[in-house]
Amino acid sequence: MTPAVSVEAVGITKRFGAFTALSDISLRVRPASVHALLGENGAGKSTLVKCLLGYYRADEGSFLIDGREETIARPADADRLGLGMVYQHFTLVPSMTVAENLVMSRATVPAVIDWRRERAELESFMAQMPFRVPLGADVGGLAAGERQKTEILKQLYLQRRLLVLDEPTSVLTPQEAEEMLTLVRGLAHSGSITVCIITHKLKEVARFADEVTVLRRGRAVGGGAARDLAAPELTAMMIGEPQAPATLERRGGAAKEERLLVRHLRTEGDAGRPGLDIAHLAVHPREIVGVAGVSGNGQKELAEVLGGQRAPAGGEVIVAGESYAATRAQAQARGVRVLPEEPLRNGCVPRMSVTDNLNLRSFDRDDQGRPRAWLDARAMAERARRMIASYGVRAPSREAPIGVLSGGNVQRCVLARELDGEVGLLIVANPCFGLDVKAVAEVRARIMAARNAGTAVLLISEDLDEILELADRIVVMHAGTIVHETPAAGADAQAIGAYMLGSH
Repeated sequence: MTPAVSVEAVGITKRFGAFTALSDISLRVRPASVHALLGENGAGKSTLVKCLLGYYRADEGSFLIDGREETIARPADADRLGLGMVYQHFTLVPSMTVAENLVMSRATVPAVIDWRRERAELESFMAQMPFRVPLGADVGGLAAGERQKTEILKQLYLQRRLLVLDEPTSVLTPQEAEEMLTLVRGLAHSGSITVCIITHKLKEVARFADEVTVLRRGRAVGGGAARDLAAPELTAMMIGEPQAPATLERRGGAAKEERLLVRHLRTEGDAGRPGLDIAHLAVHPREIVGVAGVSGNGQKELAEVLGGQRAPAGGEVIVAGESYAATRAQAQARGVRVLPEEPLRNGCVPRMSVTDNLNLRSFDRDDQGRPRAWLDARAMAERARRMIASYGVRAPSREAPIGVLSGGNVQRCVLARELDGEVGLLIVANPCFGLDVKAVAEVRARIMAARNAGTAVLLISEDLDEILELADRIVVMHAGTIVHETPAAGADAQAIGAYMLGSH
């Protein structure tokens, strides 16, 4: 195994036109260690890593690999130095086997592959690894944890000496996350590899990282030994001020009536996966029902049906006692609002202005909710101004295209629009995915406030910690069906994880 390397950034500066993304950043990652890189969205983490891996060229400064200054002008230079990355979204080819993915990842592959010889060499490689995955299995059929392991194995197969992990546990169950991070830390501490983790999960930093560097607005603002830095101190470094605790007080119990009722809901299968087959799911006013599950087990399809983006094949959806087909008129009449996954793609028109996007639900209605024939530009501007101020949206102007905003500010815009007025049913899908610590606290507080005001909330999330924090009741989806239900109070995360994996 190629030994782990030290990596040092010295005075790294990167500009994009007049904007300085990185300003004089210096840090050192010790060999055979786990180093956490923290910061809000836009702090410069991804830009720094892209400079290190050759996707960007730093305008000033240099990188030292094992104490030697190296020119990293393109990804091939990083490959040569043994620097690699496992991305937040998997890069494996689902229709190919594990063995095929590994062999085809090499820089040079023969025109005619001797699979017998390659398989023997892969078996020899696997025998040296601390964990295994089935070489003959199609990647598309592997669980998320197994795919994550395969991504790591691919980098080790390519003889990486430094491995950057981008949000490595974002789609894993608690068991998978624990196993994967334990394995990665073991690889580092054995001297096999050096690891840099980009993450927002401070619990993982405390448990698995050796050292931490915090970036804020393109500058390195602090860090040190992970064991010496508590979560509040790291949060204050990231946002530049002490983080006030989010108001997540739960007030009042769930009402008896069912605001949302799903019965015998079925959809057609999709991309080789089974469709939905949900016998019963109900959500009451003043209740948050959390839907947990490993990605690809029907949660996305459920959100699409309830949001009107996918037609059911059978069953019924009832909202406020009446059949619901998710038309715009029905949604407006019954106060159904949706915060979709990837809101810029699924809930906005990127080239339209912030003002127009904030008015998508109400542009054709007057103050009393009656249809209007002409746009009221003044009322739309005032409504947008009020939402922007209330939700702390940062935008160049109200007339800027919403597509130029950061992910957190797009999320704030869509949340402001969906929570404006009386909300009977709120459906949210992965509302905090990819957001920084401050934005996460704001979004979760807004969801809890809606629940306390009498809204029925269906929270679909791949972040089990988020569900445990917010939900009153939890259901688990596996292979398109609900396989477990439990009150959130006192729920066992490990047991829920077992149901998520289908192994309970």
